[in-house]
Amino acid sequence: MASHAANLWVLLGLGLAGILLMTKKLKKNIKEDFGAFIEKLQLLPPPQPAPPKAPHPLTALTFAVSDLFDIEGYVSGFGHPDWARTHDAASRTSTVVSTLVDGGATCVGKTAVDELAYSINGTNKHYGTPTNPAAPARVPGGSSSGAAVSVAANLVDFSLGIDTVGGVRVPSAFCGILGFRPSYGAVSHMGIIPISTSLDTVGWFAKDPSILRRVGHVVLQLPFAVQRSPRQIIIADDCFELLKVPVDRVVQVVTKSTEKLFGRQVLKHENLGGYFDSKVPSLKGFHKTNGELKDSSIRMLANVVQLLQRHEFKSNHKEWIESVKPTLESAISTEIQEVVEIEETEIENCKSIRNEMRSAINSLLKDDGILVIPTTAHLPPKLGAKEMFSEDYQNCAYSLLSIASLSGCCQVTVPLGYHDKCPISVSFIARHGGDRFLLDLVQNMYSSLQEQADIASKSKVSTNTVSQEQSAEIAKEKGNQAYKDKQLQKAIGFYTEAIKLNGNNATYYSNRAAAYLELGSFLQAEADCTKAINLDKKNVKAYLRRGTAREMLGYYKEAIEDFQYALVLEPTNKRASVSADRLRKVFM
Repeated sequence: MASHAANLWVLLGLGLAGILLMTKKLKKNIKEDFGAFIEKLQLLPPPQPAPPKAPHPLTALTFAVSDLFDIEGYVSGFGHPDWARTHDAASRTSTVVSTLVDGGATCVGKTAVDELAYSINGTNKHYGTPTNPAAPARVPGGSSSGAAVSVAANLVDFSLGIDTVGGVRVPSAFCGILGFRPSYGAVSHMGIIPISTSLDTVGWFAKDPSILRRVGHVVLQLPFAVQRSPRQIIIADDCFELLKVPVDRVVQVVTKSTEKLFGRQVLKHENLGGYFDSKVPSLKGFHKTNGELKDSSIRMLANVVQLLQRHEFKSNHKEWIESVKPTLESAISTEIQEVVEIEETEIENCKSIRNEMRSAINSLLKDDGILVIPTTAHLPPKLGAKEMFSEDYQNCAYSLLSIASLSGCCQVTVPLGYHDKCPISVSFIARHGGDRFLLDLVQNMYSSLQEQADIASKSKVSTNTVSQEQSAEIAKEKGNQAYKDKQLQKAIGFYTEAIKLNGNNATYYSNRAAAYLELGSFLQAEADCTKAINLDKKNVKAYLRRGTAREMLGYYKEAIEDFQYALVLEPTNKRASVSADRLRKVFM
């Protein structure tokens, strides 16, 4: 009996030891893959072709896919256990996954997504939050959180995700890697769970710009073409006003890299909200329908894109939502269920905005222009922080993300090092269909951008200098508001304050000139415009305002020259064309 008891204790001891060993091993595995993977698998490429044929373009590369891409024999879980429970295994593999495997890459697993791929945070109450390798105490960003983490942790060479309203761009920014959202419709959606049909794009992550480009060439089936340099790189000033880190930490990196590679004449600054006001007339209709919203055009876009996303998600998955409604308990599930029926006229207005946005961006950038914006306004929030659910965080994020989502243009996220121990990034946007041009540009600029980012992070910029520049921007914004309110003397005072704080900014002089023009102070307006032009030879507004001031002062020949030069910079500028023609007919 004693011997039997002893044997029992030995067995129990061995069992406990085994459990402890397995627990330790499980923790090690979780730590090793950073919680990125939902399921490991292996899809092997076909054999290499015999010489002299070239090897497969993606030979020796490994990749992972977000858990909403179908793989034959596996259930796509969509970030929710009820979805996995109520759906069968896929009968065929997603077209884009098959294309990559045929191209020589090996698929090694499916990665975590946010619940129903509906958030930009990277958290999931059902499966946990993947660990951000670049900032472990911060969220990784979503919805394709696991795909971004798998690349950032060097578990794979590249990965696939879905970008509806930031699903690839946000996690690439938060994890400090490259993320590419191609032009809408450029990649097949066969075998992928839809989120919002008119916004979804298949995107991909990589650490190496060469790999990002190679994947793009295979996925987009791009023909050979000669690489081109950008004609202009436009910095969207009002978008950078949303940034919660020092603006120069990003803008100066892009500026210096651009000057070094392409020359200063390529750079241009633009108030994107003002441009959209004139080019996206349906936004005014949206303003009227949503009368309580009094934000700028950039912020208004956030409301448009979220409305479209919610409406289309519910339309795509209405039957499923109704079938499992009693078990849907999370905040995201509740938000989806509470989407009210939206008037068809309102949806049509959103679609009009989407079409006008594409036309506006294409018109601004043409074949060889690039728009520069922040990827996100905020640094990645801390795990569990209430910040990511705040109105300011959500509005700023969706305002920036909506530009490419609504226009369908391609966008790439490029890491620029760290600020306060968190990754920061910048985004480049090219016109719809400009994917090759954008991929080429990133490869050409990447080393220079990293070099300038490294210099910026090590530079000893005094707190006072940064404070002065920020104070100048605040004064300028106060001046803009006073100008809109027709408080012209007050506006001039604020612009003067901005100039005292930072006398090398052409916009401050040009804006003060606009106020002087309204007051009839034409000499002061001319002097300010001249100063602005000396600082920035490409400042179209300064030429137009100086031309107006000179016309009022009777300097007709000089005024015509200003309007003509504005036309050289912007050949489609109607104001410059009409003014020059009118003056030539009367005075020449």
